[in-house]
Amino acid sequence: MMSSSSIGQRYVFTSFGESHGKCIGAVVDGCPAGLKLEEKDIQKMLDLRKPGQSIVTTQRKEEDKVEILSGVFRGYTTGAPIATIIWNTDQRSRDYENLTLRPRPGHSDYPAYIKYKGFNDYRGGGRFSGRLTATFVMAGAIARKLLSQTLGIETYSYTCQVGKVTMKGQASSKMKNAIYSNEVRCPDKKIAEKMRDAILSARRKGDSVGGIVESITTNLPVGIGEPIFGSLESDLSKALFSIPAVKGVEFGSGFLGSTLHGSENNDQYILKNGKVVTKTNNAGGILGGLSTGMPLVLRVAFKPASSIGKKQQTIDLKTKKSASLIVQGRHDPCVVPRAPPVVDSLVSVVLADHALRAGLIQPVI
Repeated sequence: MMSSSSIGQRYVFTSFGESHGKCIGAVVDGCPAGLKLEEKDIQKMLDLRKPGQSIVTTQRKEEDKVEILSGVFRGYTTGAPIATIIWNTDQRSRDYENLTLRPRPGHSDYPAYIKYKGFNDYRGGGRFSGRLTATFVMAGAIARKLLSQTLGIETYSYTCQVGKVTMKGQASSKMKNAIYSNEVRCPDKKIAEKMRDAILSARRKGDSVGGIVESITTNLPVGIGEPIFGSLESDLSKALFSIPAVKGVEFGSGFLGSTLHGSENNDQYILKNGKVVTKTNNAGGILGGLSTGMPLVLRVAFKPASSIGKKQQTIDLKTKKSASLIVQGRHDPCVVPRAPPVVDSLVSVVLADHALRAGLIQPVI
């Protein structure tokens, strides 16, 4: 049985490390030989995710400088496993000493303590920390370059909702350059300002707020995916639910589609420049678990960050008595602004795996 730290069949990504350990890293096994790859290709994506970039994110300062340890020679992938690491440099483990036996509401502390009988690394959430999403980005950056270079597949993700502040409509490919022009990663400048205000308002109250990231993938060939348990939706959902704080994933019209009639939700086929396309894209680019050739559209819902500055009730696991706590440390008042590159990355990891399984990418490129 494959470890829960690995995902994929042909493009196999393994994540390792803990939030306050010496380092975190990713191993990618199955990337074809001949892909031009440098550390800067991965670093660009990591810089979009790293902490401490603005007042709307955690103030933990991590350089997140990636090192490629294997699988690349003379600037090209060799076909061997690609190992990458980031050294952790700004841990404050003392902030978690009072939480050893007092589980934080909203965190994995209690079930992890029971499952591992207290042997788990609880510092900063350990293996369950959002810090580990940096490993997702390392593997995803390689997958993104592989997909772009071989098949012209491009993915872009952005914040479409923070709390009750929502961006209307879908961001076009022309708008994607505006995604990283502001702190919240929303391509609509006016809405981005309102989102920022919502995050800062929660922070001032010692609280947090959630939101939604929308992801769009273009140039996806028809027929990628497998039926039933190997469906594209199944594999994408599994990967995306691996992101800490994710509580919902929907494709196309999603839950809204359940309120429509079939005549409204069905995407009717037409010919456009000799190509079969659909008038609408309520399916989100997937039917029967297979890609339709239309843009892949999905949305990922993030709960409010669980670490907040308000007093909360818990249980002292030693005394078995009610207790209270205030979570110390440096935490995101909203995880959503740092999530788009993480969503991009896992979508790319899954698509690279399926493209290799379908024989669309050769062992040497």
